[in-house]
Amino acid sequence: MITIGFLDVIFKRNSELGFMFDVELLQDTAKRLHMKRLAVDTCASFLARTISQSEFRIRQGNDFKKDELYYRLNVRPNKNMTASTFWQTVITKLIYDNECLIIQADDDDLLIADDFQRNAYAVLEDTFSKVKIKEYEFKRSFKQNEVLHLRYSNEKLAPLIDGLFADYGELFGRILTSLKRKNQIRGTVDIESRNSFDQDTQSKLQAFINKMYKAFGENDIAIVPQQQGFKYTETSGGNSGSGQSVDEINKVTNGFLDQVAMAIGIPVSLLHGDMADVEKQTKNYMMYTVSPLLKKISDEGNSKFFTKEEYLKGKKLEIKSISFQSLFELANSIDKLISSGAFTGNEIRREAGYEQSDDPNLDKHFITKNYTEMQTTEGGETKE
Repeated sequence: MITIGFLDVIFKRNSELGFMFDVELLQDTAKRLHMKRLAVDTCASFLARTISQSEFRIRQGNDFKKDELYYRLNVRPNKNMTASTFWQTVITKLIYDNECLIIQADDDDLLIADDFQRNAYAVLEDTFSKVKIKEYEFKRSFKQNEVLHLRYSNEKLAPLIDGLFADYGELFGRILTSLKRKNQIRGTVDIESRNSFDQDTQSKLQAFINKMYKAFGENDIAIVPQQQGFKYTETSGGNSGSGQSVDEINKVTNGFLDQVAMAIGIPVSLLHGDMADVEKQTKNYMMYTVSPLLKKISDEGNSKFFTKEEYLKGKKLEIKSISFQSLFELANSIDKLISSGAFTGNEIRREAGYEQSDDPNLDKHFITKNYTEMQTTEGGETKE
């Protein structure tokens, strides 16, 4: 028959063994979220910086008008933001949240909502309630025609990125764990004692081990006093053959970054700074990624800033994006368009985003490289 006293003897006999299980193993949990954050931030910032360099202009017929709206869109949208910061924030929210809400305050400031609730209707106009900017929440609801509501795509980008990160993050974590194991310094602590340790003694010993480990890890010169019955021994050191693992980490990180860039529409070569075919990649980026996004912003602005009658009379919002074309290439293209007689000088200026000139010669058609004015004879023939 086994008595309770017998169990007490067993527990006391193995109290030192129990203490060893209680000692914390000093390890650092691998945090991989920075890889996801870095990839999304890099792509979102790349696109946002491009958009923020655009000029928002108010066209009135053939002329451009600089008024309060022009100032708000290009200089100071609100009291706390410059225009470049404002539009960079808008694009970043579009990438992360798939939509962005801009409201106009009573003092005409343009404010970006941090959070809101959209009330969608089939026939009636949508409304936006619980609009929150920083710590302030508006008590009123906003109608669709009172706000700028931008949507990036039909589907949210976040689930796609989360799905990619689930695979890449797991792979990244395994490679990182393997690399850390190769370079890990392992040690053991021998304790000579026949007496059991109470909770207070265990805590003091654990604190001493932590201090000793910290001294070895952070100080160039570490001196630790020797304790009787206490011996620290390193059983292994770093592994010098870990270069391959470092390369594998970079490949996984770049692979995830490339996938996010492709989802947003940014050429991978531009993101990495490759110079091969940079002109072609830039044109594709501006045509298929930047221009459609600017078109969404201009369409939303035209429908909210102007009435239908104003727009049909020629008043509209135009966005001139940053030009990557050199002056030589631009001059060569203009030369061919004008010398062919297909366009006048003012037509080219309007298409390029410049104001129309008062020079009457820019309203005439010319042909041949000598820019001779086209004239029509009575017979209908064209002569130079």
